[in-house]
Amino acid sequence: MSSREDMVMEQVAQLPLEPGVYQFLDRDGKVIYVGKAKSLKKRVSSYFVKNKDHSAKVRVLVKQVCAIKHIVVGSEQDALLLENSLIKSLQPRYNILLKDDKTYPWIVLRKENFPRVESTRLVRHDGSQYFGPYGSISMQRSILEFIREVIPLRTCKLNLAPQNIAKGKYGVCLQYHLGNCKAPCVGQQSEEEYGELLSIVKDVLKGDLRPVRRYLEESMQQAASELKFEVAQRFKQRLDALENYQSRSVIVSARIVDCDIFSLLEDDDVAYCNFIRLRRGSIVALHTVRLTTGVDSTPEEMLSAAIQFIVEEIAHDLSREVIVPYIPSSAILFDGVTFTVPKRGEKADLLEFSLKSARIYRAEQMKNLEIKNPERHTERLMRAMQKELHLDHEPRHIECFDNSNLQGTNPVASCVVFRDGKPSRKEYRHFNVKTVVGADDFASMREIVYRRYSRLLEEGAELPDLIIVDGGKGQLSSAYEVICALGIENRVPIVGLAKRIEEIFFPNDPMPYYLSRTGEPLKVVCHIRDEAHRFGITFHRQKRSNAFIKSELEQIEGIGTKSLNALLKRFKTVNNVRDASVEELSEVVGAKRAQAIKSYFATPKE
Repeated sequence: MSSREDMVMEQVAQLPLEPGVYQFLDRDGKVIYVGKAKSLKKRVSSYFVKNKDHSAKVRVLVKQVCAIKHIVVGSEQDALLLENSLIKSLQPRYNILLKDDKTYPWIVLRKENFPRVESTRLVRHDGSQYFGPYGSISMQRSILEFIREVIPLRTCKLNLAPQNIAKGKYGVCLQYHLGNCKAPCVGQQSEEEYGELLSIVKDVLKGDLRPVRRYLEESMQQAASELKFEVAQRFKQRLDALENYQSRSVIVSARIVDCDIFSLLEDDDVAYCNFIRLRRGSIVALHTVRLTTGVDSTPEEMLSAAIQFIVEEIAHDLSREVIVPYIPSSAILFDGVTFTVPKRGEKADLLEFSLKSARIYRAEQMKNLEIKNPERHTERLMRAMQKELHLDHEPRHIECFDNSNLQGTNPVASCVVFRDGKPSRKEYRHFNVKTVVGADDFASMREIVYRRYSRLLEEGAELPDLIIVDGGKGQLSSAYEVICALGIENRVPIVGLAKRIEEIFFPNDPMPYYLSRTGEPLKVVCHIRDEAHRFGITFHRQKRSNAFIKSELEQIEGIGTKSLNALLKRFKTVNNVRDASVEELSEVVGAKRAQAIKSYFATPKE
């Protein structure tokens, strides 16, 4: 395999399973193909499967791929819209089938007297208001039909200038007689009244359903009060359909036409700045840069440095409006640029999308560092764990305990061991709780912690750098009592995990401490807790299953402990024993006992 193929396959291995858009680049760095995917990793991997029956064109494309870029989005529809935007702007060589004039459907409110609400595929800067685009024409049509059925607006193409209406040039049409229009063409509806209905349409297209809900409720109540129950039922059905209605995409915007978006994600010693460029309402560029934080640098200074770097090396200019999480320190240097810090609405959605892209980029960088330099990755992770959990030294050796029982039966516990942030499964331990009767998790925790560390102390074995107890304050207190009784409370720190995964408790502190939701320490702690839970549940299920098998087979005359264990080892379950032939059973317990087993299962149970 060539170095080019090695590099490409390494990039493929790091792709996420989320939906998004991918770009193939050739050796000159030019984008030669753009595609969408429900799962980026699965879709892109399919191109590089050997011996797969690809077309000749795909084989030629794959041979030219030297690098892969991708953008993660929230849904398949967003991936479709973003793919269209990128293909229109980049014109990749191998997107031949998509290089036509097809555009996505929009809904437009015409700039005219008594504006019409229409479908269009051509967005012009003519003062009209555009909403969309919509992922399918059927979705757009259903919205238009809903609006036209519920709200009486005109659909004709007449020029309803005031002087034309005053001259009486027009007459009412069929839509008026059907109740779908209030005849502004003959002066029966004022522009103010028409504008009120139009504002409801705008709210619907923007995703605000409250005004149209009020309109439907009032219309339904009025129809009911007039005893027009069929009309009221139609409004009720429209009201029910309204609950599932959505019409806005977070990827593109007709209202926010041209702007740049910057977000900053801070880490321990580095920061990541994501840049998104919107042109004509669509994303045409997305890039993330990595910065070292420097000494005593503020987020505003880092954001300012990142923007300057991106302008000089990537973007070459800025839009008149730039959306940012906070005003950069050198904002005055950018003449003619307005920096906007949104708190809610579509601009805030775009800023959150940019921040999510930065998080994904950071995760990819961390994964890449882990693959290329695992020792450096481990050192950085351990430093982050030490800092986040307020420890005196790095937690290279972590042990986590979890209890498991079903209504007090078969109480068991598990201890999982992590070294350098990774599971050390050969050191996992199961515990059968011996001294506790019933479902007493606190007493069970005291027993297993005592048994674990009293034995390690007797053997002179290594103690962990951190003990984690799954169960919150109560479980932590029980375990801490044992640690103190053994005299190792100053040698081994211990914490408890609450039900909310980002909350941990320290001994003698009633208030929880919240871990950073975006940091790697939380991911490691969650992984440890999940492993302890999985390991304990698996052992508990196995024990319950074995207990059930034994209790069932012990009813058979002539089956003792030795025979029972032999059957359990060979057949695993009662059903397998029941279905086994006499010959198979005879191989394990002999012919006489085999006949007894078959007779037992053949006899109907009361």
